[in-house]
Amino acid sequence: MKKQSLFLVLAIGAFALLVVSCFQKNGTLQKKSGTGPVSYNFDIRPILSDKCFACHGPDAKKREAGLRLDVAESAYAKLKDGKGFAIFPGKPEQSEVYKRITSVDPSYQMPTPESHLGLLSESEIGLVRDWIKQGAKYEKHWAFAAPVLPAVPEVSDEAWPKNEIDHFVLQKMEGAGLAPNEEAGKSHLLKRAALDLTGLPPTLEMQQKFAADKSDKAYEKIVDELLAQKTFGEKMAVYWLDVARYADSYGYQDDEYRTQWPWRDWVINAFNKNMPYDRFLSWQIAGDMLPNANKEQILATAFFRNHKYTEEGGVIPEEYRIEYNIDKTKTFSTGILGLTVECAQCHDHKYDPISQEDYYRLFAFFNNSKELGFEGAIDNTRPAKIPVMTISDAEAKTLLSFINRPDTSRLMVSVLGDLDTLRPTHILNRGVYDAPGRVVTAVALPAVMKFDTTKMPQNRLGLAKWTTSKSNPLTARVFVNQIWQEFFGRGIVKSTGDFGMQGDLPTNPALLDWLAVDFMNHGWDIKRLVKQIVTSATYRQSAKISEEKLKADPDNIYLSHGPRYRLPAELVRDMVLSTSGLLNPKIGGPSVKPYQPKGLWEAATSGRGTLRTYQQDKGDALYRRGMYTFIKLTVPPPSMIIFDASNRDHCEVKRSKTNTPLQALVMLNDPTVLEASRVLAERTVVKSTDVDHNIRTLFQRIVCRQPTDKEVKLLTDYYNGEASMFSKDKKHAFKVLNVGEYPHEAKADEVRAAALMRVINALYNMEETITKS
Repeated sequence: MKKQSLFLVLAIGAFALLVVSCFQKNGTLQKKSGTGPVSYNFDIRPILSDKCFACHGPDAKKREAGLRLDVAESAYAKLKDGKGFAIFPGKPEQSEVYKRITSVDPSYQMPTPESHLGLLSESEIGLVRDWIKQGAKYEKHWAFAAPVLPAVPEVSDEAWPKNEIDHFVLQKMEGAGLAPNEEAGKSHLLKRAALDLTGLPPTLEMQQKFAADKSDKAYEKIVDELLAQKTFGEKMAVYWLDVARYADSYGYQDDEYRTQWPWRDWVINAFNKNMPYDRFLSWQIAGDMLPNANKEQILATAFFRNHKYTEEGGVIPEEYRIEYNIDKTKTFSTGILGLTVECAQCHDHKYDPISQEDYYRLFAFFNNSKELGFEGAIDNTRPAKIPVMTISDAEAKTLLSFINRPDTSRLMVSVLGDLDTLRPTHILNRGVYDAPGRVVTAVALPAVMKFDTTKMPQNRLGLAKWTTSKSNPLTARVFVNQIWQEFFGRGIVKSTGDFGMQGDLPTNPALLDWLAVDFMNHGWDIKRLVKQIVTSATYRQSAKISEEKLKADPDNIYLSHGPRYRLPAELVRDMVLSTSGLLNPKIGGPSVKPYQPKGLWEAATSGRGTLRTYQQDKGDALYRRGMYTFIKLTVPPPSMIIFDASNRDHCEVKRSKTNTPLQALVMLNDPTVLEASRVLAERTVVKSTDVDHNIRTLFQRIVCRQPTDKEVKLLTDYYNGEASMFSKDKKHAFKVLNVGEYPHEAKADEVRAAALMRVINALYNMEETITKS
């Protein structure tokens, strides 16, 4: 038996090494030659891009022998020297490309030794040979072809899938020789779903309720309950605020205060109302242009006005007006289309079929704005810039009742609004504002989808219709990929903001297309999409990972185990405030200024304006959710930046994930964490002096599962040691408890409270506490 077990382990290890050796740089498995039709997009182009395009690609300045292998016309044409063809469809032996990649002669082979690109592997050579044999068919870039609803694949394990998503995932998994994990335990699954759907950990009551529900529908019922909570809109809004580069100041040197927060309230409300995504986009792109547009539709367009804005004297207004519209163009192309269109601002895109003319035709949709490049010195600044929408107290009580208005003063928000006459748009030579070239008119990107000027007006309303057309190949794909990333930590397309030629290939193209088409076919229903994902067997898996799976699939692209990663910055704060009982649950309203190290703003300010010094808030404002923390663009909130929050100075569709000692220092020393530990400790010791009971309850409250006996003993020993120390030095206990502005519990025993505070702080510093697993 031992020999058989050893043989099995060695066999699995060998298979894992074989699998790893097949990985492409883009994270997908390379197809084996001789196993069926070869795809240019998914099998051949990655090889050519890696080995050939440096000399024979789209960059004319680096192109050798006048040969392009990225377009069929050039690849099929006679070579420059007249001797043969680079690619002869159907005949690899007569194709110069195939002859050179198989040659052992250094003076003839490709890639050349001096290129340092490395030779093709036997598998890659086999794929090129098969592709040429099969006709060397070039394909339109996969992301520019409209998705078609694929058939749901059959799988060998019919018992595992919960819905269609699982069939696509399991097919890939089985093809790679992997099997799914068992379903996560109820406590882990509830914590994962609660954090993903509301951004808050489950309460003790919710944990107990879910644990007691033994019905088959227990999980689905709790998902429905979470989706119905208003905190769902807050959680979803966090990612969209990154896309929209939302902040509470204008940026640049003076960095004055602005009032864009009513738009944030609109976003939260839109997600809670489950506004269809096509309408959600249309209103933000062109709400002001809709027939008889109301103020809610106009407010939505503040999405495009969240960019930085200069208030410095001596600027050239036209330079900044152009800069603002460039920002809008980038936000639209990156956040909604998932393309690096900004590359074409100065020259034709080197990799994607987007010319400089295409760029300025897209830019033209935003170029007719009434927005100015400069509105005067800081002394004349206002909390909103032209064009502006004002919100009266009466409007905030009726149509705009979702706005959490703290007082009755008039609100002003920067929104979109166009001139009555058309401003000409020039192609800017080298992308410079004062080097205008020929005039172009507004047309959306032809490489993506034709913009029919007979059916679509050449303004932002036409752009909105083009963007939300079911024929647009990108909009739905990009959105479902962003949502998938929210739940799994990585998109089906890893390069979330780049679906172009140089972006990553989808790890499961059929699943991506199925999700996109199904999403559109069901009314662009966001909550339905979210529920499909979180109720799938794929999502419900345990996050445990065996050594074999780690070797075979280190990035979990086959999703053979559940997601496990640290919470986003805002949710780290929310977890601490929520479990301590300090959280102020108010939805929306102006941003707040919680505790922050002294002197940060003062060290990075011009010394002018209302934000020259940091004025910390008091009372309940200190305990708002992380998404409401005031973001000054020149000095973003330090604790949140340490946990990889977006600095919001540009459109961001994917945050980095780091693990640094600074994060541990925040959890150990941040006044909010210490205050939360103190308040929870004081409240606990007032209610009960049973140390074992208190530790078990606190553990479940914070970590969201029951502790093991070993964990309880470890924490009890720690508590007893701290209590013994504090009983000998009560002044030290008082000093430890003297943190934060929340009132103390007068009846709390200081020694017990200080010792329990240390235990709670240790729980907050557990890696598991701030990890979704």
